[in-house]
Amino acid sequence: MSRFVQLHLLTSYPPANLNRDDLGRPKTAVMGGVPRLRVSSQSLKRAWRTSDIFAEALKGHVGTRTKAMGVKVFNTLREKGVKDKKAMDWAKSIAGVFGKPKTLSKKDKEGLKELDEKEQRKKEMTELEIEQLAHFSPEEKTAIDGLVDEIASRDEGPNEEDLRLLRKQHTAADIALFGRMLASSPAYNTEAAAQVAHAISVHSVTVEDDFFTAVDDLNKGDEDLGAGHMGETEFAAGLFYLYACIDRELLKENLGGDQGLVNRTLSALIECAATIAPTGKQNSFASRARASYLLCEKGDQQPRSLSVAFLKPVTGSDLLSGAIERLDQALGNMDKVYGACADSRCSMNAASGKGSLTEIVSCATS
Repeated sequence: MSRFVQLHLLTSYPPANLNRDDLGRPKTAVMGGVPRLRVSSQSLKRAWRTSDIFAEALKGHVGTRTKAMGVKVFNTLREKGVKDKKAMDWAKSIAGVFGKPKTLSKKDKEGLKELDEKEQRKKEMTELEIEQLAHFSPEEKTAIDGLVDEIASRDEGPNEEDLRLLRKQHTAADIALFGRMLASSPAYNTEAAAQVAHAISVHSVTVEDDFFTAVDDLNKGDEDLGAGHMGETEFAAGLFYLYACIDRELLKENLGGDQGLVNRTLSALIECAATIAPTGKQNSFASRARASYLLCEKGDQQPRSLSVAFLKPVTGSDLLSGAIERLDQALGNMDKVYGACADSRCSMNAASGKGSLTEIVSCATS
């Protein structure tokens, strides 16, 4: 089996703000001495793994990333008739298996008496959460659900044996692809089988400002002709290069050797990478796009990105054709100096109508 699958995508987004920084501006990076638009790999991976495509293709094999599993356990125990104090203690024990529980400060605890019952409960529920996000596999969620049913029926809290809920082997495709880290239980960490680069524009960009107003529908202009609201948002448009590398052997190991599930996971990932846009400001810009070009490489050779093709920004009126030409040139030159960097390749070009996503998936999974 060829170990590595490498994906190179070119996707054009119209005016958008797909991935914002702490000031609300589109994320950028300097590359080749000029500013580029950037979409972080974290943003891309979340959009993919939470998409309908991923959920439908991998039903029953998608994990849940949350701090609040203890809250869910508490609510379920209460629905089953367990008293508040017991439900709180038992839920804390279960949540604590997956991370360090949050604790209220001494000052917060003393201040509980001054709050009404609803606010007290809300504050107390904070201690059912863990400090860091944990990624729960389907097998671990099933184990938790089974334990909740059992302790509720016997009206007795979990013992040490009951709390062995972590699973080294699981079938969570998203965890197998993107990994997980449990700081309190490193033995149950999963090394990511997929590496995803930050998507970056192949050309230089200038982030622009959009000043906008909103009109109050009930303001007939008899006395006040002003806007009901004024605001400002930033945006930019770009043709992005995205690189991803998947270690098929590690993916198979992470998924317990299930080759069928490996192929379904690869297929879902490729379809998501080609068709799913990050969700940032979509209602404002409707900046949904699909990849215009996709190159898939497969082989045992050491992987490498082709981002070097865009160190010099692409210019001109036909950015897509220029970017594809740059990729082909970089690909050929790499092969010349290093020897063949892949055993097989397959490409799809939506601009010329050549190739297909089906062929790309077949190349990656065969």
